[in-house]
Amino acid sequence: MRVRDIRISIKTKEGLFNEVEEVWGKLEKGEKVKRHEGISFENIEAMRKILSEERLRILKAIKKEHPTSIYELAKFLKRDIKNTFDDVQFLARIGLIELEKTKEGREKTVPKVNYDRILLEIPV
Repeated sequence: MRVRDIRISIKTKEGLFNEVEEVWGKLEKGEKVKRHEGISFENIEAMRKILSEERLRILKAIKKEHPTSIYELAKFLKRDIKNTFDDVQFLARIGLIELEKTKEGREKTVPKVNYDRILLEIPV
């Protein structure tokens, strides 16, 4: 099985704008552009607020335990269901978790982590 990574980077708004401008220029010239998948934060403090210890714990539990619902995930983590639900929804909105609806009996939302590592890129 191939290891899949997700990249998290620290980029200023100016840096992100320059990257978009560069890609746009290549597309206009008909050049191929390598697909880039990842999440960028403006600074480390913003990243730390988003990727708290508890949210990283959620990602690890999903990857390891493969819960069949958010309720089951909350039980694994011994956390309140509402707080777990809110964190899972947030992580899904920023692209770190995929949510799949199932209809085996009662409808459930299955959280999935489809990568093996998070790589952090910090420019110096």
